Amino acid sequence: MKGNIFLKFLFFILLVDLNLCTVVSAQVRMRPRTPNDTLHSTQILADGTVAFRIYAPNAESVTMSGDLAEYTPAKMTKNADGIWEVVMSGIQPGVYRYSFNVDGVSTLDPKSAQAIETYSLLKYAPSGDEFFALQNVAHGAVSERYYYSTATNSIRRLHLWTPAGFEKMNRKLPVFYLVHGGGDNDRGWPQLGAAGLILDNLYAEGKISPMIVVMPDGHVDTEIFTDDLCENIIPFIESTYNVYTDPAHRALSGLSNGGIQTMNVILKHHEMFDWYIVLSSGWFTGSDAFEKNIARLPSIAKDFNNHVKLLIFTQGGPEDIAYKNGQETLKAFKKSGFKCEYFEAPGGHTWYTWRYNLRDLTPRLFK
Repeated sequence: MKGNIFLKFLFFILLVDLNLCTVVSAQVRMRPRTPNDTLHSTQILADGTVAFRIYAPNAESVTMSGDLAEYTPAKMTKNADGIWEVVMSGIQPGVYRYSFNVDGVSTLDPKSAQAIETYSLLKYAPSGDEFFALQNVAHGAVSERYYYSTATNSIRRLHLWTPAGFEKMNRKLPVFYLVHGGGDNDRGWPQLGAAGLILDNLYAEGKISPMIVVMPDGHVDTEIFTDDLCENIIPFIESTYNVYTDPAHRALSGLSNGGIQTMNVILKHHEMFDWYIVLSSGWFTGSDAFEKNIARLPSIAKDFNNHVKLLIFTQGGPEDIAYKNGQETLKAFKKSGFKCEYFEAPGGHTWYTWRYNLRDLTPRLFK
C-alpha cells in the first residue's frame, strides 16, 4: 500500500465474538458534555488520508492496531483536549478491523457506528427450557434485509423474523413491527432480546399466530424514523413478502426511545396500525414536547378508538427509570379518552423485563 489515495468510501467494522446478553439502558440520560461528545473517531480527510481518534484524557500511551498490518501498531499523539490521534496514508478502499490499545488494554472504538453491536455478551439459561433458550423445536429464520430510505437518503438495514415453515406457506401473514430503544439498533431485539428464540418457542407452543416480525433500525431522529417506517419500511415489506396490507394486520411496539417513536406514530399516522404496545416509555414530563404532544391527544382519541383493537402501556415496576414519565403519559392518554390497558412486570428498565414483555404480550396480537 503506497502513496496517498483519495477514498470515496471506507467502512470500518469492529468484529468480536458475541455470546448473548448484557443489560443496556435504553433511556437517554443527561450527562456533562466533553470533547468526546462530538468526536469523529474515524475520518477520511480531504487529501485521502485517514484519521483515527479516541478520547482518553488520562492515558499515558495509546496505539492503534488492526488489519492495516503494514502500518500498525501505530503510535498516537494526544492533544490538549485529551484526544489521541494518528493519521494514515495509502489505505486502499475496503473494509478493515481496528482497535486501540490504551495503556496496555485492548479497547474497541466506543464511537464507531458499529460499537452498539459489539457487546461482550453472556447467555445464562441453566435449565435450557427457559422461554428465551434454544429449544428442540422447529425454528424460523432471523434475516438481515437492506432497503433504500428516502427519509435518510441512504441504504438502511433491518432484521426480520419469519416463522418455521414460512418458505412453503401460501397464505398472507400479518406483520409486527418491533423497535428497540436508544443506544441499540436493529440487532438489539434479535441479539439482546433473544426475539427469534422467544418467537420460535411461542410459535411452537401455538401461543402466537403465524406472523412476520420486523425489527427496524430506530437509531435516527424520532421524526425521521416515523417517516422512514411509514414511507419506506412498510412499503418495502409489503412489496417483498406475502403479507396483508391493511391496518388490521399491522402491529407496532417499541421500548424506551422506541416507545416514544411508537407514540409519535400514534400522533402522526395512527390509522396505519390497529395494534400498539408501548414498553417502558413516556414523553419527558416538564418539557415543551410533553405539553405539545398531550395537547394533540384529544383530537385523535375518537378516531383512534374506532379502529384500534389494542393499546397497551407497560412499565418495569417503580425501579424503571422511565416510570414517572410513563405514568404521566398514561394518565394523559386516559384523560384524553383513549381506550388502553396497563401492564407492569418487575425488572426495571432492562432487557430482562422486555423479554418477558415480548413473551407475554405478543400472543395478544392478531386475535
